[in-house]
Amino acid sequence: MMIRILMKSIREYKVASLLTPLFVSLEVVMECLIPLLMSYILKLAQATTPDTTLIIILSLFIVVLGAISLTFGVLSGKFGAIASSGFAKNLRKDLFYKSQEFSFENIDHFSSASLVTRMTTDVSNIQMAYGMIIRITVRVPLMMIFSIVLSCIISVKMALIYVASVPILGIILFIIIKCAMPVFDKVFHKYDNLNASVEENIKGIRVVKTYVREGYEKDKFKKSSEDVRRDFVKAERIVAWNQPVMIFFMYAALIAVSFLSSYLIVTTNQTELGIGDISALITYGTQILMSLMLLSMIFVMLSLSITSMKRVVEVLKEESTIQNPKEPVYDLEDGSIDFKNVSFKYSKDAEKFALAGVNLHIASGETIGIIGGTGSSKTTFVNLLSRLYDVTEGEVLVGGINVKKYDLKVLRDNVAVVLQKNVLFSGTILKNLRWGKEDATLEEAKAVCKLACADEFIEQFPEKYDTYIEQGGTNVSGGQKQRLCIARALLKNPKILILDDSTSAVDTKTDAVIRKALKENIPNTTKIIIAQRVSSIEEADQIIVLDGGKVAAIGTHKELLETNEIYQEVYNLQNKKGESSDE
Repeated sequence: MMIRILMKSIREYKVASLLTPLFVSLEVVMECLIPLLMSYILKLAQATTPDTTLIIILSLFIVVLGAISLTFGVLSGKFGAIASSGFAKNLRKDLFYKSQEFSFENIDHFSSASLVTRMTTDVSNIQMAYGMIIRITVRVPLMMIFSIVLSCIISVKMALIYVASVPILGIILFIIIKCAMPVFDKVFHKYDNLNASVEENIKGIRVVKTYVREGYEKDKFKKSSEDVRRDFVKAERIVAWNQPVMIFFMYAALIAVSFLSSYLIVTTNQTELGIGDISALITYGTQILMSLMLLSMIFVMLSLSITSMKRVVEVLKEESTIQNPKEPVYDLEDGSIDFKNVSFKYSKDAEKFALAGVNLHIASGETIGIIGGTGSSKTTFVNLLSRLYDVTEGEVLVGGINVKKYDLKVLRDNVAVVLQKNVLFSGTILKNLRWGKEDATLEEAKAVCKLACADEFIEQFPEKYDTYIEQGGTNVSGGQKQRLCIARALLKNPKILILDDSTSAVDTKTDAVIRKALKENIPNTTKIIIAQRVSSIEEADQIIVLDGGKVAAIGTHKELLETNEIYQEVYNLQNKKGESSDE
């Protein structure tokens, strides 16, 4: 099953994958014929009247065989490299494309650091193993079979020494691999921890430097790196027994063959075995035992890559928890929203619901404010609208239709979300804006930037909309990032616009200007504003107060000030009214 899944990534490299073992097989045949011919030449040379012409012809033939063998070896190496590197390219592509299909739940299951490890280290191990399989794994058994058969043709007694040594070495190899495999399994889990440590440090480098915690981060990385080193050393100590054991048995077998064949030559006066035969036997013996050493290397590499294969297949087999319906709805009429007895939890095993028993109706074009304490599930609430997560119980309707019935692209194109964590990608400002609409013109981009109050700082840049944004938007301020992200969302011309605390980094005046512009210019778009500041939502048509994953109250600013204690407390604290915090 695992091999079948991985083989799907070979695709256009099937021809190269088939030609490689073919050329390897032909190379082995040429290599095995050469010692036999050399043995025959030696016999001719020992004759009373040597046939010089035949010896010259056979010698030239050996040269030709060597050249052909070299050619086949080069071709097998070339096509092997094409096949293994192409397979790895496709595998990385399949992993990346698969991860793009994942829901948030799937990504939470794997973690970003683990996915990176699987696409890099694990795929590299599989590439190396695949290259070995189509070349060395084909070469080794063929070389052993041909060498043993040809040794039997020369002398069955001598060939039995080689035949007897093969199972002994096979058992030793099996024991070594069995002991090393569990250690290699542990190493890759620690690779994930190492990558997570690096990723976390790079993402939070500003915080690290602000708090002068470089020393702590170095120690954390050193610990993760040391864990990987320790396990690798442990595994390599086991594997290190492989080579000396193989070499010991190889030379023991060669010594036995040399001694017994020499004895036969002396005692039988070369009637049973000749000097040329002993030369060929030693050559075949070397080939057999060298093949065993290569086989041991393959098994070590495969034992390392099997863990990688399992981890890669685990991603490829994973099915997104959010799938497109079989007969999707492609038309979203309006931005009306209905929650019907909605409950949601992030894990099936979780004891408590993140959202519980939510019932509400939002008319198309309304401006809705959402407020609540930290952990009150404000972001969870809006994530259900664009199916970033699916509800556990109940149903969410947009435009009068359950969100599960819509085509995912259509739904998410019509529900624009400006996330709490603003993300900009490396590229120009215009390229970042075009994430909202790929074919947007410069005039369209300028129009939405004006609504988001982003045009005022963009026009001050020397290159204006061609200004380059560094990865993560590190060369613009937090408020500028937020306004660019709002403009990007507006460019989609959505039916529903969700602002998840996306004006927290702008001043109150700019916040008010943005809200006014949205109200006047996109009146038919349903606007959901998650905010910590009451001033950001007090003019909303309705305000939803969330508390502990439940709707505590719904009403206008005026109504909530009169009836809801949570809203009153937040308002009074922000406006420095009522009792002091100490009291």
